[in-house]
Amino acid sequence: MKKGIVFFIFNILILTVSAQEIALVKYKGGGDWYANPTALRNLISFCNDHINTKIKSKPQEVEVGSIDLFQYPFVHLTGHGNVYFSDSETENLRNYLISGGFLHIDDNYGLQPYITKELKKVFPDKDLVELPSSHEIFNNAFKFPNGLPKIHEHEGKRPQAFGIFYEDRLVVLFTYESDLGDGWEDAEVHNDPADVREKALKMGANIVKYAFEH
Repeated sequence: MKKGIVFFIFNILILTVSAQEIALVKYKGGGDWYANPTALRNLISFCNDHINTKIKSKPQEVEVGSIDLFQYPFVHLTGHGNVYFSDSETENLRNYLISGGFLHIDDNYGLQPYITKELKKVFPDKDLVELPSSHEIFNNAFKFPNGLPKIHEHEGKRPQAFGIFYEDRLVVLFTYESDLGDGWEDAEVHNDPADVREKALKMGANIVKYAFEH
């Protein structure tokens, strides 16, 4: 059996075995990958309580170029500033995604111009396409008939969810002008009303459920 085929199967096996952990992506370029430090912990707790997941309570951290990326069926990337993927990181991320992984990118305002450029390195032949409100990700555990919810208001722009598909599977979700991660944080961080935080957490649970089931 060729080395590439062995590596591909090995990646799939790891993703299957480690289906109950998620991680925050660490990236280079100077952007604050560590933004919203309480967000994933709260999202995990909500998912375990409401959609019957058994995710380990402490989210992990993983570098884009690490083989450890393949341990997680769902990874989350956020921040406000610059993002940069080296050639080896680009290849690693692509292999992860086509092997069954899922990347959720939440623009914490300011990330969009940088991450879209880096995603073009990962999938040069693919574009981010806006997801319609009828997409499964808005209609699985919780219903969002209008699509991605608005959590924080900055410039009055409508929230949008964009995706990259590989062989008809959504492998990258980019949530823009929504700020889901802020809504996942501890209540006292942003003083969001309870209903706003709940809306953010429900949308996050839909994303996790989709990633775990596809």
